[in-house]
Amino acid sequence: MFYFQLVIMAGTVLLAYYFEYTDTFPVHVQGFFCYDRAFSKPYPGPEDRSLVPPVLVYSLISAIPTLTILTGELTAFFLKAEGSHEKTIVAADCCFFNPLLRRIIRFLGVYSFGLFTTTIFANAGQVVTGNQTPHFLSTCRPNYTALGCQSAMQYITERRACTGNPLLVLSARKSFPSKDAALSVYSAVYTVMYVTLVCRTKGTRLAKPTLCLALLSMAVLVGVVRVAEYRNHWADVLAGYFTGAAIAIFLVTCVVSSFQWARPPPVPGRPQRPESVLGMPMMPLPCVESPLEKLSGPQNTLLSLPPHPQIPTFPSPFSTPLP
Repeated sequence: MFYFQLVIMAGTVLLAYYFEYTDTFPVHVQGFFCYDRAFSKPYPGPEDRSLVPPVLVYSLISAIPTLTILTGELTAFFLKAEGSHEKTIVAADCCFFNPLLRRIIRFLGVYSFGLFTTTIFANAGQVVTGNQTPHFLSTCRPNYTALGCQSAMQYITERRACTGNPLLVLSARKSFPSKDAALSVYSAVYTVMYVTLVCRTKGTRLAKPTLCLALLSMAVLVGVVRVAEYRNHWADVLAGYFTGAAIAIFLVTCVVSSFQWARPPPVPGRPQRPESVLGMPMMPLPCVESPLEKLSGPQNTLLSLPPHPQIPTFPSPFSTPLP
């Protein structure tokens, strides 16, 4: 099972690589209206000149969750958290992991898997839709005279309508959904759910909300900057928010079991009560002995003892047969 998970992880990384750095999946070419104001915003420059360049975004979404998970797990382990007394756990046929190391690898592995999955979803949406960015016409530079644009209502569908840089034009056709917004929100939601569910120590009533709101605000700010710099539309950013949040919530609730520590093994000789039947919790009921069991049970020895030899016995008048 461990090797099967490695195969899935490798396949996810490989698919994300093909979407991002190869032309295996061609981008759908959409047409546009002449002089469309929605796509006529000025070109904001390359991505590296943005207020939130991709290098900064990718560094934060890699460093912040990793440091948060490492700090939380180490703190919970050394503070004698529930389940930290477990010994070695067999994770594969040849690998033995400490519970602390197992949890760290599990949470970071699931986070990495979700990160590449979010990248695949965002790239797939951009390739399939081919929606243009707000600065599409500034990079496309169509020759309106050669295209015969007599009015703004004329729709252009020619593939060779653009005369600008082909790489910039190709990048300007990948707007929906916003990949940076999706990755930022995924990272923020995953980290926020981890902090909320794991950090339960005293004195964190204000620390946890402050940290969570700061992470969510940073993720939302990435999308706002993308819109302000004319790199994405609001619909692209909102779609990215939804994609990243949905993947993070699904992985936390359905894959990593809400970050709960494993329960300690049962103690030998101690009876274990069932906790649920058919998904419904069971409540312990008091045990009441029946009076019939007291009279007929083996503990009632008064009725089974023979009469004492020193005590005379007299026949009962009711046992004499009637004439």
